[in-house]
Amino acid sequence: MAWLRPILTLLAVLGAIVVNGVSNAAPPNGESVADLSNIVFRDVLIIPASYAFAIWGLIYIGLVALGIYQLPVSQHENPRLNPHSYFLVLASLAQCLWIYLFLTRQFGLSLLAMVEILLFLAAFYLRLRWALPSAKGSPQRLRRETSGDRWFIQRPISLYLGWISVATIVNAAIALYSWGWRGGWLSGEVWTVVLMAIATFLAMRLLVQYGDVTFVGVIVWALVAIALKNLAVPVIAIVGFCWQRCWFC
Repeated sequence: MAWLRPILTLLAVLGAIVVNGVSNAAPPNGESVADLSNIVFRDVLIIPASYAFAIWGLIYIGLVALGIYQLPVSQHENPRLNPHSYFLVLASLAQCLWIYLFLTRQFGLSLLAMVEILLFLAAFYLRLRWALPSAKGSPQRLRRETSGDRWFIQRPISLYLGWISVATIVNAAIALYSWGWRGGWLSGEVWTVVLMAIATFLAMRLLVQYGDVTFVGVIVWALVAIALKNLAVPVIAIVGFCWQRCWFC
């Protein structure tokens, strides 16, 4: 049954792409994800500028490349994939569920689906870095990473996880807004800066621990898009561009 896992992985990725494409071409209520984000939630400042969502094209290319890379028999026992790519299957299924829930305006449930995607991807990401603990409880490094593993497994998952990390923060803000919460004792501008700081901290953590420049690149992409969308809000624009410059200093 070693052939089943790679086939399911590729089918799940392709299925998520098809569901995403169909739902945006013919959304169930006539409103696409972009429509809801830019119209219904136009006052949620943490939502990036529309162009930023073009990163999904790159994410899907990477995931399809991963799906094809893991098909040959030589990859069936790759410890970075077997059995861990089942996490990608689950993440893809959760993504399909998220699309349905978000487009039908079930924003609280869509947040739960987004958290599921995040957790499944985080589990896969960590298994790519470390094998299961040994009998003595100390983590064991996986076999040396090949260039194929790095380009067709690690980087696509880092790219996907980076964007989903941002999307989870955005989804939380959207869910709270849909419930009528407007920031409490802090303004929307301050909350946006706080959420940007959380994303930055996460990127720094993975950069220091794993040297993951792909994940960092996604966070920078999102921060710049948030800053550009909020050029009329100086504190958000300044913070976004300042942090962007810090990454390249």
